[in-house]
Parts: sequence; structure tokens; C-alpha cells
Amino acid sequence: MFTTTVTPRFGDIDGLGHINNTVLAGWFELGRNPLFRIFAPNLRVVHGDWPLIMAHADYDFVGELFFQYDVEIRSYISRIGTKSFTVYHEAWQEGRLCTTGHAVIVHFDFILRKSTPIPEDKKRTLEEHLLPE
Repeated sequence: MFTTTVTPRFGDIDGLGHINNTVLAGWFELGRNPLFRIFAPNLRVVHGDWPLIMAHADYDFVGELFFQYDVEIRSYISRIGTKSFTVYHEAWQEGRLCTTGHAVIVHFDFILRKSTPIPEDKKRTLEEHLLPE
């Protein structure tokens, strides 16, 4: 598991004083940065160097998030396939689970424009972060 702490910004809230639902996509993306470093340690994004592309994302809002408290993003690997893996995210605030979500990440060759197998050494590293049963 990886954890990232996010401090909400005033612009993250909606008219009801809650964190807007669109903000979670960015926060969960921040939570994926440590996983991206498995594939690109310096996070260098140059055409041909970046090996990942996102194929799917979903979110379930199970509790309200508020401006005045930090949010802990927890990121796990929930599935590892041949050419893709799934990240499971949770957003916690003040000891409450508030949002869950998944992102399917595909190992991708941008020059050949096709998915490619995840290297075995990367799979082993991903396995260290599998969601507990």
C-alpha cells in the first residue's frame, strides 16, 4: 500500500461546502505516482519513454469530504494481469472511508501503439502492494 496525504484547497469545495466529486480523480492520480515510479523512477514523461496508459477509472462516493481536514489516499494493487494491472484507491478523512475507486493501467508502447506484457520484475514489485485479503 502507498499513502498520500492531501490538504484540500478552497477551490476544491462545492456550493454545499463538500469536496467536489471531480477532485477525487486528481487526488487518486496523485496516489498512483509511487506506482508509476516502479515503471519510470524519475517520472520522466517523454514520447517513447512512458510505458503506461489508463484504460478505465471508477469512483464510489460513500461519505462526505470536507475542506477543513486533510485526506489520506491509500493505493493498493488489486489485480495483476499479463498486460495490465488494477489500482484500488481509498480516500479517508478523520478516520472515515469517504471514497473508493479503481483504475486499470495498461502497459503500453506508444511508438508501436499497442499494449505489451508487463515485465516480470515489475510484476514482482507490484505484488508487494497487493490489497490484503
